Parts: sequence; structure tokens; C-alpha cells
Amino acid sequence: MSTTNQTKEDSSITKHLPLLVVLMLGLFLTILNQTLLNVAIPHLTTEFGVTTSTVQWLLTGYMLVNGALIPLGPYLIERFGIRRLFLFGMACFTVGSIVCGAAPGFSIMLVGRLVQAVGGGVLAPLVATIIVMIFPPHMRGKGMGIFGLAMMFAPAIGPTLSGWVIEHSSWRILFNGMVPLGIIVMVIAFIQLKDMVRPKHVKVDMPSVVTSLLGMGLLLYGFSESGNDGWTDPIVLSTIIGGIVLLTIFTVRQLSLEKPLLDMHVFKYSIFSLSNIISITITISMYAGMFLLPIYLQTIRGFSAFDSGLLLLPGALVMLIMSPISGILFDKVGPRPLAIIGLLITTVITFEFTRLTLDTSFNSIVVLYMIRSFGVSLLMMPIMTAGLNQLPTRLNSHGTSMTNTLRQVSGSIGISLMTTIFTNRTKFHGVQLSSSMNTSDPFFMNNFQEFTQKIASTLHMSPNEANQEALTILGGNIQMQSMVNGVNDAFFWASIITLVGLVLSVFLRDVRKDPTMEGEPEGQNQQEVRMLPAPKNI
Repeated sequence: MSTTNQTKEDSSITKHLPLLVVLMLGLFLTILNQTLLNVAIPHLTTEFGVTTSTVQWLLTGYMLVNGALIPLGPYLIERFGIRRLFLFGMACFTVGSIVCGAAPGFSIMLVGRLVQAVGGGVLAPLVATIIVMIFPPHMRGKGMGIFGLAMMFAPAIGPTLSGWVIEHSSWRILFNGMVPLGIIVMVIAFIQLKDMVRPKHVKVDMPSVVTSLLGMGLLLYGFSESGNDGWTDPIVLSTIIGGIVLLTIFTVRQLSLEKPLLDMHVFKYSIFSLSNIISITITISMYAGMFLLPIYLQTIRGFSAFDSGLLLLPGALVMLIMSPISGILFDKVGPRPLAIIGLLITTVITFEFTRLTLDTSFNSIVVLYMIRSFGVSLLMMPIMTAGLNQLPTRLNSHGTSMTNTLRQVSGSIGISLMTTIFTNRTKFHGVQLSSSMNTSDPFFMNNFQEFTQKIASTLHMSPNEANQEALTILGGNIQMQSMVNGVNDAFFWASIITLVGLVLSVFLRDVRKDPTMEGEPEGQNQQEVRMLPAPKNI
């Protein structure tokens, strides 16, 4: 690339730097808030006097509203424009934070969380679409690398931050602290952010809106509950089937509309489809780690929420550093080398997590998680960018919304699938280990009697008391070992899913080298990005 072109690119990035900063701040806050509440659930149960299943609706409700709104992204962007939509999303997030921080009871807090979710559901596809509009295909890796700062770093640092806040202060700080930050972002956006394309008064197809919202809501709810209630539970089955039916109706309708709400023709582009399939496998594997490691660290090993979050913090910092670097590497070498190397690292390290024991050292887990985070940081944004690069300009917003929708669904599938595997395999190993305590086995009985005698002499107990104590200790050990084995088995299946992604990544290609892309002047496959005057009425 010539020095002149490089200078043009640098000046283009510099010109859009204030815009990128405000977009990333807003997106970072909304994604961070999505993960902050996990650690606070026990405190909220006590505070509001409700059951754990009830308070879980603060997480489930947020996920349902957030996920259901993402498919509406293309219509909302076209109808209201970037500036109004961003300000609306940040306003919802900030108002929801105020409500949650001041909530006197659970019902009010749930309302606040749902209002927050509206903001989150609007901002994710909006920010991705803006970045695709700003950066041409040969520079898009840098832009999506910046996007990855919020998408990957925020959920990684959330548990550590919330654990520290809960340990040293009130859970209300998790929401009250967001309010001034949200206001600052809104003020900066009001001054800096301008529409790139004028809003249009487009007609919305209400059947599409209804089937999309209800279908996504039912599907995500079914997946979220399947981990707790099982896949055969009537409510789980009915909601998943109902969601699939409604989304099938939605898909068929989109294919028949001249102006679809979410254009399904994005899947005609082979690399876009392939990149999304690979992204699904990565997301499931990534959520497996985010779900299984806290169980291992807190439930089995007895670490506090803050300590377990602190253990995962170095991995989060690796993602923070590597996300923009992986974007730069994408622009230089394309998606396939990054995908193969990243998935190879992720697969190997995910398999290493199948060897956890009750004595695995703290440091070895930190190192493994850091290496795994390095592998994931080479994957998420480059693979997403590889698919979006193949889409024509008119499908940019539809592509980003579809990608975010599939990521939301695959994240829910990942958690529910890993929950099911962990639960079932823990039960299996529990039965298997319990069966080894066979009183007709002379070897077992000899060891058990020696253990009982040792307890009796050490704790000065009667034979009957020592016998009961020995059974309690053995039962506890069996439970802990069964859970470790269950975690290992879940990580095994996560590594298999990642391996599938690795095989598929071999077929990725750099669409920027396609004749149709190479022959286009800059801007033909990219919207002419110009800042329009801010509207008088917000």
C-alpha cells in the first residue's frame, strides 16, 4: 500500500475518532451492565425477600428483551437514523439504571432492568452497522477490532468488577455508578454524533414485528430455562417449539416481502453464512468457559466471587490488548490464518480444561485461561468481519443484525447445553462413584474401617459416631469429585464443538481478493459516509 493511501486511511480513522470513542463507551456500558448482576443475585434475594428463581428474572428478562429487539435493528436504523437511535438507546439505559439503583422492591427493579435492556438491544447492531459504514472492506478489520474491545472485554471484566463492588460496598453502586457515565456519553453523542444517512419514513410490516419479537422471546426463554428444568419439561419444549414455529413464519414472510424487516438474502453469500456457523461454535465454546469455570472455582474449590473473577482478569486483559491487534492483523493477512491459529489454540486449551482436579493449582488455571483468551481474541471480530465484507452496502445493517441475533441465540444455547451436560454427567459420576462403595467388597470395607478408626481416635468419637462422620466425609468427597468430572465432561464437548469450527475455518477465504471486490473503487461497496447536519428535533 502506498504512503499516500496509508495517510488517507490514518486521516479517515482520525476524523472518525470522536465518533468511535462515544460509540464504544456507550456499547461498553450496556454490555458491562449485562454481566454485572450475576454476582449480586444472592444479595438481591436477601434484600427483596424473594426466591432465587424469581430474582433470576432480572437476568432472564434482560436477555429476552435485548435479544428480541436485535432483529429490528435494520428497520430502526433506517427509520430513525443513527443519532436519534443512539441517544434513545443511551437514554433508556440511563433511565433504567436510575430506576434499578433507587428500586424499593423487586417489581420496580425488574421494570428498570427491562428498560435498560431496550437500550442494549438497540445499541449492539447500531454500533456494528456504523463501523461497517465508516470503514471500507480493506480497513474493516481495524474497525471491528475496536468494536471487539466492548464486545469481549466488557463481559470478561464484569464478574471481577461486580465481585469487588459487592465485597466492599452496596449492590446499588452497580447501577448508580452507571448513571453519570451514561449522561456523559449522551452529552458527547448529542454534540458529536450526526447522521450518516438521512432517516426515511419507511412502513413497518407489523406481522413481521410480532412474529420476530414473540419468536425470539419464546426461543431464548426456552433455552434459558432448559438448563434448570431439563429439555423435556413441558414449558421448555412448548416455548422452544413455539419460538421455532414463529421464527419460521417470520423467515418465510421476509423472503416474500419487497422490503423485509430482516433480509434473509444475506445467507446467499457463502462466506457470510460460513463465518456465522463458525461464530456460533466459538460463542458456544466461549460461554462454556464463562459458565463452567465459576462453578469449578466457587462451588467446588470454594473461591469467593471476587477471587474467581480476579483469576479470570488476566484473560480479560489479554482480550483488551489483542482485540485491536487482531483487527490490524486481519487487514494484513485475512481471516483464514487468524481463524485456524485461533481455533487451534482454543481447541487445545479447551481440551486441557478436561483435566481439572480438586487440586489443580491457581496459577495453572490463570495461565490456561490467558492462553485460551488469546486464541479467542484472534477469532471473534475477524471471523465476523470476514462475513460482513462479502455483503453489498444495502445489506450491511441486515448482516450486522443477523450476526448479533445468532450470537445471542448461540450464547443461550451454549449455557443451556453446558448446564445440561454438566448436570447429567455429575449425576452419572455420582452414581458410578457411589457404586464403588460396595460393602461386599473386602478391599473397600478394610479401607473404610481403617478410615473410621482413624476418625474415632483423632476426634475422640464412639464407633457409631465415627462411622457416621466417615460416611458424611465420603459422601462429600464423592459429590465434589462428581462435579469436577461433570465440569471436565462439559469441557470435552465444548472442545468437540470448537474442533468443528476449526475444520470449517479451513474453508474461509478473504473475499477482498475476489474479482468483484478488487475491481471496485473505494466507496462502491461501502456507503458514502458523510456527516449530515444534526436534526433540530431529537
